[in-house]
Amino acid sequence: MPAVPRDSSPTPRRLLARLRRLMARATDLATRLDGLVHLVAGEFVAEVCSVYVMRPGEILELAATEGLRPEAVHRTRLRVGEGIVGTAAAEARPLNLPDAQNHPAFAYRPETGEEAYASMLAVPVLRGAEVLGVIAVQNRAPRRYAEDEVEALETVAMLLAEILHGAHPPAEEAVLSLPGAMARHYEGVGLTPGIALGPVVRHGRRTAPRTVLAEDPEAELGRLRAAARAMQRAVDAMLEGPARRAGHEPREVLEAYRLIAADQGWLGRIEAVVRDGLTAEAAVERVLADLRARMRQVADPYLRERLADIEDLAGRLIDHLGGGAEADPVEGGFILIARRVGPAELLDYHARGLAGLVLEEGSPTAHATIIARALGLPLLAGCRGATDAAVPGELAVLDAEEGRLVLRPEAEIVAGYRAALAAREARRAAEAGLREAEPRTRDGVRLTVMINAGLLMDLPHLAATGADGIGLFRTEIAWLARGGLPDLETEEALYRDVLAAAGDKPVLFRTIDLGGDKLLPGFAHEREENPAMGWRSLRIGLDRPAMLRRQLRAMLGAAAGRRLSVMFPMVTTVEELRAAKALLAAELRAAERRGAAPAEVQAGAMLEVPALVWQLPALLEEAAFLSVGSNDLTQFLFAADRGNPRLAGRYDFLSAPVLDLLEQVGCAAAAAGVPVGLCGEAAARPLEALAVFGVGIPQISVPPASVPAVKAMVRSLDLTAFRTFLAGLRRSARGGASLRADIAAYARDHGIALE
Repeated sequence: MPAVPRDSSPTPRRLLARLRRLMARATDLATRLDGLVHLVAGEFVAEVCSVYVMRPGEILELAATEGLRPEAVHRTRLRVGEGIVGTAAAEARPLNLPDAQNHPAFAYRPETGEEAYASMLAVPVLRGAEVLGVIAVQNRAPRRYAEDEVEALETVAMLLAEILHGAHPPAEEAVLSLPGAMARHYEGVGLTPGIALGPVVRHGRRTAPRTVLAEDPEAELGRLRAAARAMQRAVDAMLEGPARRAGHEPREVLEAYRLIAADQGWLGRIEAVVRDGLTAEAAVERVLADLRARMRQVADPYLRERLADIEDLAGRLIDHLGGGAEADPVEGGFILIARRVGPAELLDYHARGLAGLVLEEGSPTAHATIIARALGLPLLAGCRGATDAAVPGELAVLDAEEGRLVLRPEAEIVAGYRAALAAREARRAAEAGLREAEPRTRDGVRLTVMINAGLLMDLPHLAATGADGIGLFRTEIAWLARGGLPDLETEEALYRDVLAAAGDKPVLFRTIDLGGDKLLPGFAHEREENPAMGWRSLRIGLDRPAMLRRQLRAMLGAAAGRRLSVMFPMVTTVEELRAAKALLAAELRAAERRGAAPAEVQAGAMLEVPALVWQLPALLEEAAFLSVGSNDLTQFLFAADRGNPRLAGRYDFLSAPVLDLLEQVGCAAAAAGVPVGLCGEAAARPLEALAVFGVGIPQISVPPASVPAVKAMVRSLDLTAFRTFLAGLRRSARGGASLRADIAAYARDHGIALE
């Protein structure tokens, strides 16, 4: 519905000037709120203006009103999420409704007398990420409030947040740190492996602006522009310092970050708010709050990731304005807990001794994840509510391998993890001698242990671990780090560097695996209900053959005179593999005409979709090798989203259905003389790797950190005896139950190294 024309829209500068005079005259909260609702109703030509204040227990209480019945004040209450007002608070975003009473969330309160009013604009009162209340205006006539009215009411809400905070400062969180406080457990998804134990540092709790209303807007503009220039110089310096030391891909991330720092879109929006009468610091917070509200409605993970970058930059801009928070006093070995964190901030924390990172929001391809991987930091994502529950300085346990965060852990948990960390350090020292050792079993079977990689910074692990090669090179990771498609020359240079670092060891290049949670900016991709099973991976490549052919051209050029192994992901039918091989053959013929062809080209398939198991004879005629993608295969097999922590422990990789399927694939491949391996995170731990080898898959590809432990397990194993045991165990299994405990017991009884 279009906005109703108005004779007079609220002018932010005039409105703020009148509010300033009101604040100067009134001293107690009730008088200020009564004056505010009267003033705002007049400025907005609204029949109603009301303020609801957050009370303990997430209750919103009507604290002041102009237009509703006076007896409703302090009587009308709504829970967060209840009614229009409660929904605005729960979602932390404005609700602009031309016919509020017919909205599904409407909750009627007869004591207010609001049945006469149709339209409603409800704006949350935010201080940082905390909701302190809601301010709402209402009119009898159905109308959608204009954008300038929404922005004006958001500005009033910002001033109101400071009034409410000053009158009712939030309760101190010390009660959580008292002796005997209950531990809090959170489940998440480990994005980079590792364990950390240390004090909590909570990110993103900047000091609120000391002054909201500007005395001299022109002077504030000067301050803002000077701070923006200083911020941009600091980002430039970072590109020559921490980014260069961290490696090539973090530099790519920060180059994209620098472009955002210099973007005039969000900086121009801040300038406009300053001109309306807010201080520079308050304007930054005001624009940031608006961006947060907008981003909550965005499904695209790449665009949501940009919010972390802008929050990072906004904090730096406030620091340069002189309004930032002082650094947390904790030094060294701490665990950072945040809703989101930007790449530059993460480098700053790392310089101070960061031991591990917990995010409420995160994805495998987020900038923070790329940086954490580069720095070797344990990272756990998806721990909703952890930021608010965390108490700075208190002890926490981060286990990114089990997907667990424990705040205020009990003494026995702390002791257990301290012992585990000490054992890991001792094991690392012992495993250092395994770099040159072959993964050969006690009964003489030579197995293959390779590493997964996706960035140039991963390549030194090949020599450091003594791995047999790179069994999975994720080509899309470098694209995502750059924030876009690389040019042909850049991409070819990357693959050439990978092959050079590998020397005579094999590298299996996986072609683009975009889609799902891996989206590139500017790449047309509609929102899907089930993105993991949607338009992704090879499906995109076959529908966009020019893009896939360009990548294949870069691989062929990089491998001139050498052997090239190309692996196509998420093959669902044999016909798809044939189509992909046809594109590769066309590019190979062109490379041969240029005189720059590889000495040998192998085309393989990733088996991730269960339907492919029933096409094995035809598949093995087409594929030079097979690689089982354990992550997707398991989630498709059990119809369980691997990113959902609620399902993390429900289905086990070490169950008869999975092991039966792997044995079927391994036997068929061996009979056809086609090499077969398994890549993904499933075999990253020695127990799972033991089972994979036990069902006849002779090759695995794991994260580099897992190689020494897997080698130690292999060298302590009598494979023939274990296969006999495992076959009997699987025959006796019933109902798809987990075999984990039985396999672990066998390993302990037979001296197989699992730790």
